[in-house]
Amino acid sequence: MTAVEITPAVIAEHGLNAEEYARVLEILGREPNITELGIFSVMWSEHCSYKSSKKWLKTLPTTAPWVIQGPGENAGIVDIGDGLTAVFKMESHNHPSFIEPYQGAATGVGGILRDVFTMGARPVANLNALRFGAPDHPKTRHLIAGVVSGIGGYGNCVGVPTVGGEVNFHPGYNGNILVNAMTVGIAPADRIFYSKASGIGNPVVYVGSKTGRDGIHGATMASAEFNADSEEKRPTVQVGDPFTEKLLIEACLELMDTDVIVAIQDMGAAGLTSSSFEMASKGGLGVELALDTVPMREEGMTPYELMLSESQERMLMVLEPGKEPVAEAIFRKWGLDFAVIGRLTDTGRMVLTWHGDTVADLPIDPLAEAAPEYDRPWEPSPAPAPVDPASVPTVPWTEALVTLMGSPDLASRRWIWEQYDHMVMGDTVQRPGGDAAVVRIHGPAGLTDRGLAMTTDCTPRYGSADPVLGGTQAVVEAWRNLTAVGARPLAITDNMNFGNPEKPRIMGQFVGACQGISAACLALDFPVVSGNVSLYNETEGQAIPPTPTIGGVGVLDDLDRMATVAFKAEGDAILLIGGPAGDAECLGRTLYLREIAGREDGAPPPVDLAEERRVGDTVRGLIQSGRVTTCHDVSDGGLLVAIAEMALAGGIGATLDGVTDTPAALFGEDQGRYIVAVPEADAAAVLSDLGSVARRIGSTGGNALTLGGVSVPLATLCDAHEGWLPRLMGDA
Repeated sequence: MTAVEITPAVIAEHGLNAEEYARVLEILGREPNITELGIFSVMWSEHCSYKSSKKWLKTLPTTAPWVIQGPGENAGIVDIGDGLTAVFKMESHNHPSFIEPYQGAATGVGGILRDVFTMGARPVANLNALRFGAPDHPKTRHLIAGVVSGIGGYGNCVGVPTVGGEVNFHPGYNGNILVNAMTVGIAPADRIFYSKASGIGNPVVYVGSKTGRDGIHGATMASAEFNADSEEKRPTVQVGDPFTEKLLIEACLELMDTDVIVAIQDMGAAGLTSSSFEMASKGGLGVELALDTVPMREEGMTPYELMLSESQERMLMVLEPGKEPVAEAIFRKWGLDFAVIGRLTDTGRMVLTWHGDTVADLPIDPLAEAAPEYDRPWEPSPAPAPVDPASVPTVPWTEALVTLMGSPDLASRRWIWEQYDHMVMGDTVQRPGGDAAVVRIHGPAGLTDRGLAMTTDCTPRYGSADPVLGGTQAVVEAWRNLTAVGARPLAITDNMNFGNPEKPRIMGQFVGACQGISAACLALDFPVVSGNVSLYNETEGQAIPPTPTIGGVGVLDDLDRMATVAFKAEGDAILLIGGPAGDAECLGRTLYLREIAGREDGAPPPVDLAEERRVGDTVRGLIQSGRVTTCHDVSDGGLLVAIAEMALAGGIGATLDGVTDTPAALFGEDQGRYIVAVPEADAAAVLSDLGSVARRIGSTGGNALTLGGVSVPLATLCDAHEGWLPRLMGDA
């Protein structure tokens, strides 16, 4: 192999600054070769080291009696009872999806699936949170089509249902879309697998697909801003094969039924480098790898390429000594590669050989422990002034409602989720389109009457104005969506999407979001158990809106006592729980303000965490008691939009008689509110039990929404709501 001179330009190309490279020289006591430089580069990248964010991530609440594994492993784990656990995590594939939308999104799904089944869980559901640019931007349709096809193409083929998610549009994402993928799995509580290596001399085994040149420098690319030549980085985007992933899932789960595995780690960002370093570092051990034994699919690959490749569908394992034939037989049966590529040592060093020659020799703990951890300067966002309600135009409510129901952020996502197989496995109880998806839990004896509820949530409009409140509200919205189906919220995973942390204003957005998330998690007993940070989401210096996406998981102990959003019968009473409603301060940053008045200003609606807890616990109690089967939380678009969504879901109209006809009352996004429908015969008793927290606002019936003697047909709302996205994509 030809030696590569380590010049300042080469160092800069690897994303290391002068101070960081000086630290490399101090650790090694010499200049690194190109393979060693590549290893430092990916291990110290923002994507892998969290060097700008870990100071603040440490402040998040991560424990609860039901938390089995918090942040620090491949995925978080919570106890869901009956000897079972829920395993889940969310991760970003933002930069790859902008560069190559199909493969970027597809491999995002593949990577998060591996994070979950690595822990011993069978994946039971996928979700996604997508943010695209302005609908009329020249690239938006291309990016939507590619991302949706990539998610569907991978998830459908691998046989895991895609059951929920969210989509936003805003010009702030024109140059940097967000693709956040989440997977939820179920594992027996006594069969959980971790990545901590142990056992000096134990074999290190490579399984799955062969290694190619795709994805090299993917972690480094994900840790840098975009610029004019970013679309030339397609070689750094991984290529996925969902059919191989399906085989890998089954082979790993079969092997996990034996007592062969000591430790296991998927090869995600930074591939073989991060997986081997993380396993050895957690165990306080060293590792020797013979790189020429790694299965390769391309000729002439170098140690540098092998260590940095992010080829998909690969795992690294430490096995019990002498058990290699057991594992090999399973993986060969499933048509997958299997190779013993190294062993654990007591040296505390990573030694890489190539046909017998040492090509890298690095200390593991110093490299991992000396990874930069920055306390970056930050400044809080200035508090926005409240919106003067007198400055907000009033238009006929019928006109405003039709406009909102057909607006980019509120229009039906059916065009998207009908491309996903959300019924594969046969356990999806609530499909996309509701507050939270629900899948049935399988126990040791088979089907149960229990379910897992899951959701993804964030309101970037709020975070752009007030990052602290934006973080708080994202957690609360996830908690409300789980509550609205009757689930007991258990924990969250977060995906923190922000711009360049070297800018104090952007770093302040990240800090503020962490503060808001922490406050909400503590108030709601809703800890963070896993997550991902995606920084440098900028193009030509223009940052995305701060987007702290929250994935929430909860449990339903009785699927017969579950609520959905659809009105179910004519003549039911419609109750509003929570309030007060119609506060003028809740017009700031609303969709009404944006879509009707053309403004994006003001302070977002405030969040009262104590009241959220009180009202949510009340609503959940109603559902779990069997008294309520129709429920929807009030969020984007406000009260009238929520009622319209319930009416369209059930094909039953409503007449409202307890609502003031003002923009603030109808479209203000006051927090902490739910709408429920109950049989007329039960309404008085329910209201009496709830007291001042609830009031009656109308009745179901007919084929229109009626307020103050004025009506809008459901057919008109349906056309606006269902037609916008197909029309955008040219399918209508």
